Amino acid sequence: MKISQKLLYLGAFVTSLFYLSWRLIMTIPWHDSWFALIFGVLLWGSELVSSITAFIIISNKHKDFKLEKPEIAPERYPDVDVLIATHNEDPDLLYKTVNACTYMHYSDKSKVHIYVCDDTDRPEVAALAKELGVGYFGLSDNKDAKSGNYNNALNQTSSPLVATFDADMIPYSEFLLETVPYFVEQVEADANDEELDKAPIGLIQTPQSFYNEDIFQYNLFSEDTLPNEQDFFSKGINNFNSACGSAFYTGSNAVLYRKAIDDAGGFPTDTITEDFELGARMNIEGYVNYSTDAPMASGLTPTDLKSVIKQRIRWGRGVIKSSYNVNIFFNPKFSFAQKVVYLNSYLYWWSFFRRMIYILAPILFAAFDIRVVVSNIWLLLLFGFPAYGLTRLAMCDASKEYRTQIWGEIVETIFAPYLTIPFLLEAFGISEKKFKVTKKVSDNSWTLRLYALPYIILWSLSVYGLIRFNDGKFGSELFYGSVISFWLIHHIINLTFAIFCAVGRPSYRAFVRFPVDETINIKVDGWAYQVHVADISETGISFKTDLALYLPKDKDITLYLKSQDYKAKAKGRVVRVISDENEWLYGLHFVSVPESEKREFYQYIYDRINHNLPQVRDPWMSVWDDLLENILRRLPVERREATPYDRMALPKVNVNEIVHIGKEAYKLQYSNYYYMTFVGKLKQDTDEEQELTFDYKGMDVKLDFVSYDKEANKSLYQVTNLASLAKTPQFKQLASEWKGQVA
Repeated sequence: MKISQKLLYLGAFVTSLFYLSWRLIMTIPWHDSWFALIFGVLLWGSELVSSITAFIIISNKHKDFKLEKPEIAPERYPDVDVLIATHNEDPDLLYKTVNACTYMHYSDKSKVHIYVCDDTDRPEVAALAKELGVGYFGLSDNKDAKSGNYNNALNQTSSPLVATFDADMIPYSEFLLETVPYFVEQVEADANDEELDKAPIGLIQTPQSFYNEDIFQYNLFSEDTLPNEQDFFSKGINNFNSACGSAFYTGSNAVLYRKAIDDAGGFPTDTITEDFELGARMNIEGYVNYSTDAPMASGLTPTDLKSVIKQRIRWGRGVIKSSYNVNIFFNPKFSFAQKVVYLNSYLYWWSFFRRMIYILAPILFAAFDIRVVVSNIWLLLLFGFPAYGLTRLAMCDASKEYRTQIWGEIVETIFAPYLTIPFLLEAFGISEKKFKVTKKVSDNSWTLRLYALPYIILWSLSVYGLIRFNDGKFGSELFYGSVISFWLIHHIINLTFAIFCAVGRPSYRAFVRFPVDETINIKVDGWAYQVHVADISETGISFKTDLALYLPKDKDITLYLKSQDYKAKAKGRVVRVISDENEWLYGLHFVSVPESEKREFYQYIYDRINHNLPQVRDPWMSVWDDLLENILRRLPVERREATPYDRMALPKVNVNEIVHIGKEAYKLQYSNYYYMTFVGKLKQDTDEEQELTFDYKGMDVKLDFVSYDKEANKSLYQVTNLASLAKTPQFKQLASEWKGQVA
């Protein structure tokens, strides 16, 4: 750690200590109303806990720990059971996960035993498992939810290692090769009844990764500047936890040691977050848990606010309940460092209650004259400003890869009105026992906008308080009230983002596109071309070419997809063509994929990281940039009317040739085969709508009048006999000539 960093962290700690001490001794409204006193104490407690969690993160960030993967000979790799949990998910979604599991690399594929664990015992899922050649465990009663599902599978399997995946999590082919080696030595030691010279590993967790935009990226127009909201925990915090051997098990994309599961009592059933609690119980039994750096699987994250809130309520209530179940505060089997890790996790779920306190505190004073802090501007600046400024700088340094402090506060603001009450209920023993699977299919109902109501109320109260508090003040009076005004404006900005997130934005694409940098072959009408793939999804593909290729819009184009590991054939039709800097981008919609090609077709798409989404945040984007971007993107814009050229999925080529129509010579300026643009009027003295025929490069081209642009002096005609022309050798020659003529 650099000396400057040490000084920054020390300064943040010392100033925060002075500030919190001064706040407790001098600023609590001991002599005001009971409400003011209670709220004032809660506000101070919130600041105290926020400081504790901040310094835990800062401390863990700089622990000297690096997880090194052992080099293991292929023949030493042990058997592994791959368990895929499903509960009412769409079989089409499940198909991609199961299929990907069958393609995972391993030294001896016979040692990989894949099972679909279905706790609703659906015949269609059993049929899917049979189709893909994997095992199937069905439960008819959904007893004990996901824990019961996994425990049922464990009772019928025996491999020393267990990999777990959610139904929507698609593993990369390298998953087992990147996780299994950590366990090999202890598997062999247990098999030979030998002692290990280090603590045994309970689980290896790979980061949760998603191939679609999360709700914050998409709804707030940040899909190009911010990584997934969960990356801060999954790629940051959980790696810090590894230094204490307490990386959290997040339920999927992990390999577990079977003996560790057994020693921990199996998957726990008295909680709705069985993953978190199982990892903690492994720690109690003396096992260490680690998280790796690189994602080895990717899945769907929910894309509507209702589903995300439901998901976080389940996670938070489960962690609080499990924290009590394993007694994270006083359990002597946890090391001090592990207690700190679990305490930090517990306190995180209180951040939403704290956020509500922070939002309401200035509103109470400015709008309702309820004083919850007794002080003046000079003392607040003297004690508060150094602590606030240095702590924020320290946190920025600790979390700069994935998010800023302000973005963390925006996320807390979005969740706070909905998560505060459920977590308070859970903390006081009123539990939610039923496991609810989060839907990954977006709900686009207009009723989702009602979720903006709490934010609108808080925003309105903040604006009212700001106006009321500053009304009639001038000069120094504004300065003396600046701290209150600052916090009101701060929360107004955060609540504005929350409103934008709840309102959302239209979604036009059902399937995610993955960027691809590979060359493939295509064929149509006996013509073959080599093109460069730009991106691909389940429903379509885009590719680039230097030439303006004639690809008939009404004919199937055969695409031969090929990567280093996969090859598949599909048919598609052109739906759009775009020119950009002497390069043509063709967009095709898939019309069919042969059943025999389906499995590798999915692998070609999904066995890759979605590089359309950022892995780290853009350091040049501030919250003001994001706010302006959201405002501008939501303003109505005039869209130019589509032209016939736009509606045709063919390249518009720059012809610029003189042609003879009848006795007259005209300049043919543009064409996309279906349409031709001429300079001037073709027939001055006759009806423009009369069909024209002229000889062009040995072909009788028939034209129908479409429009005349008086200002540009250009006439647009449609080619009516293109289908018959396309069959002639003259047309093929013309298509070859026009390849390089970009308009």
